[in-house]
Amino acid sequence: MVEQLVQAKLSITRACQIAGLSRAAYYKRPTPASERDAPVIDALNAIVTRHGRWGFWKCFTRLRLDGRCWNKKRVHRVYCDMGLNLPRRSKKRLLERPRQPLDLVTEPNRCWALDFMHDALYCGRRFRTLNVIDEANRECLTIEVGMSIPSARLIRVLSRLIDCYGPPDAICLDNGPEMISDAFTEWAAAKRISIRYIQPGKPNQNAFIERFNRTYRTEVLDAHLFANLEQIQAITERWLVDYNKYHPHESLGGLPPARFMPRLTLASIVYPPMST
Repeated sequence: MVEQLVQAKLSITRACQIAGLSRAAYYKRPTPASERDAPVIDALNAIVTRHGRWGFWKCFTRLRLDGRCWNKKRVHRVYCDMGLNLPRRSKKRLLERPRQPLDLVTEPNRCWALDFMHDALYCGRRFRTLNVIDEANRECLTIEVGMSIPSARLIRVLSRLIDCYGPPDAICLDNGPEMISDAFTEWAAAKRISIRYIQPGKPNQNAFIERFNRTYRTEVLDAHLFANLEQIQAITERWLVDYNKYHPHESLGGLPPARFMPRLTLASIVYPPMST
C-alpha cells in the first residue's frame, strides 16, 4: 500500500502515516523465509538424507547434540513447511460383530458365501474377482471378474444368481466396503436375505469360501499369465465347469459338488397347469 501511495506522488512519510506503518519498517524489507531459514533447512536436509524415517523429535535432538541451539518452534515450523512430518499411525477401528459359527448346511440355497480376490494382469494392472459358492455342496455359483466391483455390480451379480437359483436364506461375508454399504444392505432386506457378517480378522468364520479361494488361486490365478479380462473370464468359466462337475472334493467323500448334492434351477422347475 505504501508503495502505491509513493507512486501516486506522496512522500514516504505521508504514505507511512496513512498506512499506519513506521518508516523503519518500510526501509527494512522482510527477508524471504527461504533465506532466513536456510541454515535450518540445510541442517534438516543433511539429517533426513541419512535417516529418512526419523521423526521431528529425533531430528531436533540430533540438532541439539550437534550444537544447533535453534528454538524448537522454529525448527518444527521449518520441518512442517518442508513436508517432512510423517503421517501419524492411528489404530484401525474394527467393527463389532457377533461370532459366526461354522455350521454345516444340509440343503442347497440355504447359505451362500462370497468373497473378493485380487491379482494383476501381465502388464501390472490390478483386477478383482467376486467368488460366490453354496456352503451346502461347495458348488461355485459364479466368479465375476473386473477391474472394479462396487456395490452396484455386486447387487447385479447376486440378482442374476437369484433369478437362476432362487434367493438364499442367508449370505456369509466379511466387512468389505461394498458389503456394508447401504445399497447392499437395503437390497438384502428387500429380498429378505439374512446377512451374516464375520468378525473382522476372523476369516476362519468363512472357511468354505477361503478354502475355495486357495484352490482357485493355485489352479487358475497362479497357473496363468493373463493379458486381459476376457482371457481371465474365459479360463475361469472353463475351470468352473471342471470344478463343479469333475473335480473330486475330499470333504464331500471324493465326489464333485454337482454330483454330491444336485441343485435345481428355476428354469428347470415345471409348474402344474392352473385349473380353470
